[in-house]
Amino acid sequence: MIILGLTGSIAMGKSTIACLFAEAEIPVYSADDAIHILYRRKSIIKEISAVFPDAVENGVINHKKLGAMVFGNPELLYKLELIVHPHVYKLETEFLQEAYKQGRKVVVLDIPLLFETGRQNWVNQILVVSAPFKIQHERALKRPDMTEKKFSAILSRQVPDEEKRKQANFTIDTVKNFDAIREEVCSVIKILMDS
Repeated sequence: MIILGLTGSIAMGKSTIACLFAEAEIPVYSADDAIHILYRRKSIIKEISAVFPDAVENGVINHKKLGAMVFGNPELLYKLELIVHPHVYKLETEFLQEAYKQGRKVVVLDIPLLFETGRQNWVNQILVVSAPFKIQHERALKRPDMTEKKFSAILSRQVPDEEKRKQANFTIDTVKNFDAIREEVCSVIKILMDS
């Protein structure tokens, strides 16, 4: 089974690429989706509440409050990651085991911080989703609750796009039109399926 690591910096168009793989019936595991699932589990809410009591209201995690607490605070972010990451990896392992049982030839692990967490060594191939900085900046600032300061802080924690591209087996530039992007995804799938 070939494990393709899908990654890219903020606002590069990674979600669109992940959807194209899923449309082509390639199983996709999303680390971001896993976190959203985990944040609804009572056991995780309890763990987070023990460390970040002000981030839990009426038994529900307030994402904005939690984000504000850890944003710009590496120590608190690390504490949150200690709670969440083991559960994210467990869901990832379950996803891979299921795909293996089904005899899948190719799977995608959509991990935004693939390089930053050292996860590039856990995949067979890497696809980096990229766009020029100007486009990335425009896209990011269109997001709700995004500010210049927050955007800069997020980028400062990420491996630069240029460095990711150097380590990639495949790169898709998302400035192209959608049909061209879909063709590139199909081309990557064909290469992986034929290998």
